[in-house]
Amino acid sequence: MANMRMPVGVDQFDKIRQQNFYYVDKTGMIKELLENWGDVNLFTRPRRFGKSLNMSMLRSFFEIGTDKSLFDGLSISKETELCEKYMGQFPVISITLKQVTGNTYSTAEKNLWKEIRKAARAFPFLLKSDKLDDQDKEDLKNLRNGTGLIDDSLAVLSDLLYKHYGKKVIILIDEYDAPLQRAYQKNYYDAMVDLIRQIFGYALKSNGSLYFSVLSGVMRISKESIFSDLNNPKLYTMLDDQCDEWFGFTDNEVHKILDDNGLNEYHETIKNWYDGYQMGQNNIYCPWDVINYCDQLLNNLDKEPRNYWANVSENGIIRTFAEIADSITRDEIGSLIESKPVNKKLAQELTYRDMTSSIDNVWSVLFTTGYLTQRKRNDDGTYELCIPNCEVHDIFRTQIEQWFQEKIRDDTDGMKVFYAALDSGDAESLEDCLNYYLGASVSYMDGDTLDDKEKFYHGLLLGMLLPRKDWELKSNREAGKGRSDIAAFQLRTKDAFIIEIKYSKAETDLPADAQKAIDQINEMQYDQYFHMRNPRMLRHFGIAFCKKLCKVITE
Repeated sequence: MANMRMPVGVDQFDKIRQQNFYYVDKTGMIKELLENWGDVNLFTRPRRFGKSLNMSMLRSFFEIGTDKSLFDGLSISKETELCEKYMGQFPVISITLKQVTGNTYSTAEKNLWKEIRKAARAFPFLLKSDKLDDQDKEDLKNLRNGTGLIDDSLAVLSDLLYKHYGKKVIILIDEYDAPLQRAYQKNYYDAMVDLIRQIFGYALKSNGSLYFSVLSGVMRISKESIFSDLNNPKLYTMLDDQCDEWFGFTDNEVHKILDDNGLNEYHETIKNWYDGYQMGQNNIYCPWDVINYCDQLLNNLDKEPRNYWANVSENGIIRTFAEIADSITRDEIGSLIESKPVNKKLAQELTYRDMTSSIDNVWSVLFTTGYLTQRKRNDDGTYELCIPNCEVHDIFRTQIEQWFQEKIRDDTDGMKVFYAALDSGDAESLEDCLNYYLGASVSYMDGDTLDDKEKFYHGLLLGMLLPRKDWELKSNREAGKGRSDIAAFQLRTKDAFIIEIKYSKAETDLPADAQKAIDQINEMQYDQYFHMRNPRMLRHFGIAFCKKLCKVITE
């Protein structure tokens, strides 16, 4: 397999197998599903955990006329009796609701019709079938043209296939919850819920033409929302042991990928960045990240790991979380960023309307969408939650810091006080202002090392100073015998400021460390930076931070 391409962005099973892409064998899922299936089987996993590829694999395995050679050499091929009984034996309706979105309900409904039409047009031979009467063929034409009633469209198509083949139908629905997310964001949620409920009700309940169905998505939508007309679906969530290894990569699978491609030396890096998800009894890597990073390494062995998952996920949920959090919850967010777990109950069923209605629900959403994982279930029914890996840790910190900076900049009155204190050299007012903002922040989001901590507060001050007009602002510029943290020059008044930042290990050290900052400005002769500017006034600020407190000294 050493020369096989990494399937970046390829989620079609037949394409991967036919066009020499690297494939991690997940066909064992077929056997486990067939040994445990219910009428409706629902798999929930975060985005980019291989759901669409597995749904494509199921279609390739079950559908009549499949290329059976696609499974040569894969684990399912060893199950000869099972393959003889099931492989290529069923008509399959396969649709994805990923693109069923829009700013209005009308647009979303039209996009849903596109998927139905596409599914119906996959069976052109039905128009000539001697098993279908004229009315059946008229119904098929309506489906192919996107006319008639959409509510029973999948049920009608399954009836036509059953009549033609004399075999019951398997229905695969990928990204089943995607339309509801957009509908909630654009205020047509109730109408979309009604539509999806009707379609699922006709197709998945009391459908005499249905063998079984498989649905995949991110959220486990409550039964009262879209599954109210169905019997309870058979669920395979991140908390369930069944099928826990079929979405994402196990450590053994990652070792094999690296071994096949001569990348073994990168295992520890990949593990730190992209591992850490607890699915049932298995520890799982995000497959999207592993495939992307391996692809980058095969082109450039010096490539550093980066955040691939951030670009495909709704990271705004973290900022929403910080916005509605009280001080206790913000402290808990800080604990997570410090790699400390928190214990929370998880709501197994939600609607999109419920997602941000309470802090408890947001914890559940962060878990469901992959921003948090669980390490164990406690005796009281809560789960020990934590950030899974370096990648998600980076997302948390970035999103929280952006939220905090925006929160400060939006406080116009508070910023006026801050600037006035800076201009007048009022150390006490400046200190009070900074302590106020720090008090509203997430606890301990200031980094792991001393250097990280100072960088965070350095960035905080820069973010507060940047919006000010007619200022020339420089960071870490050479000055005198070293580099000053922040040098600012007000073009209108010709006032100059030098700010040096320290991080204190304890609150009692704040005054001494602030004085050390002042002493450093003088000893390193940072004033020389402004030598050619001939400022009207030059002030020094030494600021020491410790968690949510600071001390300001000026001269």
